[in-house]
Amino acid sequence: MAGGGAAATNAKANSSGRTGIRIVVAGERGTGKSSLIVTAVTDDFPADVPSLLPPMRLPVDFYPDGVPVTIIDTSSSVENRGKVAEELKRADAVVLTYACDQPATLDRLSAFWLPELRRLEVKVPVIVVGCKLDLRDDQQTVNLEQVMSPIMQQFREIETCIECSAIKQIQIPEVFFYAQKAVLHPTAPLFDQEAQTLKPRCVRALKRIFILCDHDRDGALSDAELNDFQVKCFNAPLQPSEIVGVKRVVQEKLPEGVNDRGLTLTGFLFLHALFIEKGRLETTWTVLRKFGYNNDIRLSDSQLPPSIKLAPDQSVELSSEALEFLKGIFLLFDIDGDGALKPAELENLFSTAPESPFDEAPYKEAAEKTALGGLSLDGFLSEWALMTLLDPIRSIENLIYIGYAGDPSSAIRITRRRQLDRKKQQSDRTVFQCFVFGPKKAGKSALLSSLIGRPFSDIYTSTTEELYAVNMVDQPGANKKTLILREIPEDGVQKLLSKKDSLAACDIAIFVHDSSDEYSWKRATELLVEVASHGEVTGYEMPCLIIAAKDDLDPFPTEIQDSTRVSQDMGIEAPIPLSIKLRDFNNVFRKILSAAEHPHLSIPETEAGRSRKQYHRLINRSLMFVSVGAAVAIVGLAAYRVYAARKNASG
Repeated sequence: MAGGGAAATNAKANSSGRTGIRIVVAGERGTGKSSLIVTAVTDDFPADVPSLLPPMRLPVDFYPDGVPVTIIDTSSSVENRGKVAEELKRADAVVLTYACDQPATLDRLSAFWLPELRRLEVKVPVIVVGCKLDLRDDQQTVNLEQVMSPIMQQFREIETCIECSAIKQIQIPEVFFYAQKAVLHPTAPLFDQEAQTLKPRCVRALKRIFILCDHDRDGALSDAELNDFQVKCFNAPLQPSEIVGVKRVVQEKLPEGVNDRGLTLTGFLFLHALFIEKGRLETTWTVLRKFGYNNDIRLSDSQLPPSIKLAPDQSVELSSEALEFLKGIFLLFDIDGDGALKPAELENLFSTAPESPFDEAPYKEAAEKTALGGLSLDGFLSEWALMTLLDPIRSIENLIYIGYAGDPSSAIRITRRRQLDRKKQQSDRTVFQCFVFGPKKAGKSALLSSLIGRPFSDIYTSTTEELYAVNMVDQPGANKKTLILREIPEDGVQKLLSKKDSLAACDIAIFVHDSSDEYSWKRATELLVEVASHGEVTGYEMPCLIIAAKDDLDPFPTEIQDSTRVSQDMGIEAPIPLSIKLRDFNNVFRKILSAAEHPHLSIPETEAGRSRKQYHRLINRSLMFVSVGAAVAIVGLAAYRVYAARKNASG
């Protein structure tokens, strides 16, 4: 790493993956925008400059990174503000100019131009450039750092400030070099300028890289490992004297950065912070990009499988290979061996990922937690099952972050289509998604909570967005299967059913009602008919069960006969009574899974569906009669022709 900065700067390979950079130059009239651009492109100060230049290109080899740079001039007139705004929105970097001999143009940057960029939501690096340095009064001594410091404190998007002169050829190439560098090697993702420390996501990526390079897993990079790292990243070996020099620099500033085995993780991170502080961001960016990271410090698309093509009624599950890997990882990070990953252990496990995926919705509250807030093995695997179902590429990405070394595509399996499952009368899935419908206050959320072992609460909270709960359920004489409950708020049903394929992802639907409330029952029945009708029309029919919740309360008078009649009319099982308050679950989760595993059963039939089937049967029968009649007529006509031919021959 001693020669890393030079090696990275001199390497002409474009490691960023960019095909071009668009730099837009803006600022007040007469600040020297066009002269700056022409002088940079032609290496000559123009005698006569048009008021607005066409887009201009710098040669590909103008800067060492070898990325083509296009420079866009902008008009200073008020009537062209709309066009300027459009150009700024398309910029990869913005150069804002002021004139060194006109202090008012510098004031306009903080009064208008920088707030305008924020108003337009232009979130790209900004280079502030003082032009016409040659015209500044020699008597006027200006400390650029002092002048710009308050502005840079207020507007953190400013990457750097520089003053130049086109006519005197002072620092012209540097202007666009800094702009290009700010795009290819941005500071913001890596370094917190206020705290003067590496940003958490940068630390986590560098930790993963360190672990990948620590081949003997002894917690330090030996001389040989350091050399391998250098060759991989910069295509040049380190000389023994350079290795000694690197370790000496670290040890002088940070004794724990080096031990008798080599450079520690602390030392490795310290070196990168040092490079960045010295303005050699390209060194750290070269390392990150060699290991597949993009500007967001996530693995780039090239490191991940392409988007997975699925039929609407297929889903994605983890492969047995990935599950075995996760079980091993769980045991490795369960440091105290208590069978659960406590928050600190889970954070340690994901310390090589950009962040812990389980810290955000919908995963944060989706799985069962132990008394100390940890995840059991079942809870851990359930979270992964949910992430793989909802966002398989992200699941694979996180597997790679935590050390999955196999072919990424081997981590998942695509399930058979649900339509085929119904024909075969059996599902081969191990993860089942259940949509939970029902009116407000029916007990949907309580049912989700009970799946993940949460205690019952009498306090009602209205669910406004979809919630998930996931856990493994023991099946008699079978392996555990994973059940995902997805609560659909009553207000969200119409939006869900407005999409043709919305029920394709559903293995089974349940309809929860408060068995003590007649309105709740009627509303649940309406929802059942709506959902079943949608399934019949779109061809995505699914098994359905009715859940009679709050069985500890007195039922409404006609509850039993009404529910029996509806379930018989629609050809599904009788409602399953349960009381979550009394923890009388009536094996409801096993029953849900069992119905999902046999997808040809428990499919409701609506009146409209029956009428449609009857109509199709009548049409088919009529077509059959017509075909038989036509066949008889054709046979009769052929027989008559044979008879007529014979008669003519004998006559």
